[in-house]
Amino acid sequence: MDVRALLRQYDLRPSKGLGQNFLANQAILAKIAAAADLTPDDTVLEIGAGLGTLTEHLARAAGRVVAVELDERLMGVLRDTFSGFDNVEIVQGDILALDPATLVAPATHYKVVANLPYYITSAVLRHLLEASLQPRCLVITVQREVAERIAAQPGQMSLLAVSVQFYGRPQVLFRIKPGSFYPSPGVESAVVRVDMYDTPPVDIEDADAFFRIVKAGFAQRRKQLRNTLASGLHLPPEEVAARLRETGVDPKRRAQTLSLEEWARVAQALAPSHLGGGIQSLPLDGGG
Repeated sequence: MDVRALLRQYDLRPSKGLGQNFLANQAILAKIAAAADLTPDDTVLEIGAGLGTLTEHLARAAGRVVAVELDERLMGVLRDTFSGFDNVEIVQGDILALDPATLVAPATHYKVVANLPYYITSAVLRHLLEASLQPRCLVITVQREVAERIAAQPGQMSLLAVSVQFYGRPQVLFRIKPGSFYPSPGVESAVVRVDMYDTPPVDIEDADAFFRIVKAGFAQRRKQLRNTLASGLHLPPEEVAARLRETGVDPKRRAQTLSLEEWARVAQALAPSHLGGGIQSLPLDGGG
């Protein structure tokens, strides 16, 4: 499937506003599909089907592919290309406005494989992780720096890393050079696989409280934990420092140095003292 030829055939131009950089390297596309370990028993949700270059690889390996694409201009290409595939369903719409459970129904298990537009990466992750029916795994192409943040270890942790790693185990599989796309983006890309946990890897009583505390901790990443948590949670710094010491966490440390397990202990120590009312959505903003 030749990306440039398809664009010419259908008189299309990639949309900068939609962040369209079509992956054209067939070897890379095959490698992405292979990374999801697909079988005929699998249902795959593809987000951002584009011209269908990845969709075709998925359709040849999985039992069913639900391919979602926002750009209505591309519907003709997708419908023509997959008219002969009885296991591919083309859905035009905004994934952020669609319920994954409804899209994949009646399946109760599914995998996500996607070349995500970089400007909605965090929003899509949040949407999937908060879904009533979560995927078993995700294989996503994202900006390389975002991939590294997702899989970061203590010392380089971020809101994004803590949030994703609470739900699944991420692994950066390989990088993709800009020249593999048309048009070429100005950054390097990487493919990340996230294997979702059946239950969180840390013991917490209240996930909403946990994320509120983590968000407060990363709000001012250059400051010490005692100060940023005190500010974000509206608690006296002395009280926060005392509670941190009880958990074995030095109040002078900074948020990016804590492990997921340490965050769980901090949340357990701080949550009973102040939390109430509504909680914000998961802080998957890629920052911190």
